[in-house]
Amino acid sequence: MKTFAFLLLVFMAATSLASAGTLAQFRTPFGDIDVELYDQDKPVTVQNFIRYVESGAWRDMFLHRCVPNFVIQGGGYYVANRSTNNQAINRVIPFGTLINEFGVGRRYSNVYGTIAMAKLAGDTNSASSQWFFNLQDNALLDAPDTNNLFVVFGQVVGGTNVLNVFKTFSRTSPTNVIADFSSILGGAFGELPLLSTNATYNDLLYVNISLLTVQVRSTSIGTQEISWISVSNKLNTIEFTTNFPPVWQSLTITNGTGETFKFLDSSVTNAQRFYRVRVDF
Repeated sequence: MKTFAFLLLVFMAATSLASAGTLAQFRTPFGDIDVELYDQDKPVTVQNFIRYVESGAWRDMFLHRCVPNFVIQGGGYYVANRSTNNQAINRVIPFGTLINEFGVGRRYSNVYGTIAMAKLAGDTNSASSQWFFNLQDNALLDAPDTNNLFVVFGQVVGGTNVLNVFKTFSRTSPTNVIADFSSILGGAFGELPLLSTNATYNDLLYVNISLLTVQVRSTSIGTQEISWISVSNKLNTIEFTTNFPPVWQSLTITNGTGETFKFLDSSVTNAQRFYRVRVDF
């Protein structure tokens, strides 16, 4: 079992509310993929990703590209009026383009299990709403030219078995199939992954993304309330330290349900405490 402290939250007594760090959970038809986002190293890229999630722009979004020995891609299209007689595929309206952060912070290569921003060929600063998971080591995407320098902004920390399902897709199988709908839907759909050859709206690979964030609030009686969206079916542990280098001490351990959990730290006697939520994958 890999133990990953996915959130580190710093709280100062003079601050009434604080939050930091992000874990993104991608819910797919095959299970969940949990991703650590690199908030500190790729801040603009991560905040852009968070903005799309929180705005609802990716509601009923689906994966529109699958190349089994390369990448799976999403973030560009969704089904409007899903499950009604008026459902239709729409393009996600971008909020704008991003300054490329490949050289900002630590350098991350496009290796297996990383998530990176898609962009236009020949335009380094053209990433907007679309992202992709690397299904193998794709070091060629790190090349320092305008066609590459794809910015990695996160890493899969749970659910690689789900990621590997996409490596089994093919153009010949009756299920988990790749279809060419470019002549009907446009060039972006030449490698469209589907659950079956039926090719109905229900056969699209919908992805629902949620964010796990932590907040600390100072109560009126001087205690600290830590709240976070728990990771379901995993042990969620709140820990604290009073100094750095840290010596982490456990406050509580609970099994996550995916719902918002709250914990009241009533034993605060120091001017400052540093908190983190740790999840065992």
